[in-house]
Amino acid sequence: MLGVVGRLLYSAIASLDGYVADDNGDFQWGAPDEEVHGFVNDLERPIGTYLYGRRMYEVMRFWEDPAAGGRSVVSRDFGEVWRAADKVVFSRTLEVPSTAKTRLERSFDPAAVRAMKADVTRDLTVGGPCLAGEAFRAGLVDECHLFLTPILVGGGNSALPDGVRTDLELLGERRFASGVVHLHYRVNGLA
Repeated sequence: MLGVVGRLLYSAIASLDGYVADDNGDFQWGAPDEEVHGFVNDLERPIGTYLYGRRMYEVMRFWEDPAAGGRSVVSRDFGEVWRAADKVVFSRTLEVPSTAKTRLERSFDPAAVRAMKADVTRDLTVGGPCLAGEAFRAGLVDECHLFLTPILVGGGNSALPDGVRTDLELLGERRFASGVVHLHYRVNGLA
């Protein structure tokens, strides 16, 4: 389809004070319940390619196993969505990927990602705040989905990059019974 370009989306489950993991690296406090997980599945369904740094890839490769996530219908659905998509892992240290439909790139090249976006008809996501920070700095992120969890963790791994100023336009919001709030923004460019 001529003229169709994939969007690059960034999604994160974060504490109310803006962290994806606490000072100890724990993120279990952000595990989505069935309602939130079902919503995430619907957001992920149109994704054609996941872009990951090594650490996020190592967390997400759990979903390669069809039995991952237990017997929950929502978890099985997420695993199927994840396994169906292509993955690109940006890492200088990973020897070889351990999942299907995965290729390894040694460095994050904004021009190559821009070319990827121009060459696909399905959206891409960038996973993990470090890699997302590089994508934000390069002006590559088109939309942002934040799931704010009703907890303060006091520090850790920030969901959004420092040193980046960009204008955002609120496209939607949703509140879940658990107190999680989803905020959907369009990135309008570096400010």
